[in-house]
Amino acid sequence: MMTTQKQIRAAFWAAHPAWMRVKIRDYAGTGSMYQTDTRCAFVDFVDSLARSGQISEALAHRVTL
Repeated sequence: MMTTQKQIRAAFWAAHPAWMRVKIRDYAGTGSMYQTDTRCAFVDFVDSLARSGQISEALAHRVTL
C-alpha cells in the first residue's frame, strides 16, 4: 500500500515512461504545469489506485502531480 504522494508520483512515472514530463506555462501565465493529457492520465491513475484499495481516499484527494 502506498502512503505518500511521492510514492504515487514515482509509481505513475514508472507506469507511464513515455508520458511527457515537459511543463508548459499555466493559464495565469505565472507558473508551469504538465500538459493536459499527462494531468488527465495522472487523475485516472490515482482514481484506479483508490478504487482498488492501494491508497486511501484521503490520499487520493490530496495528491498532486
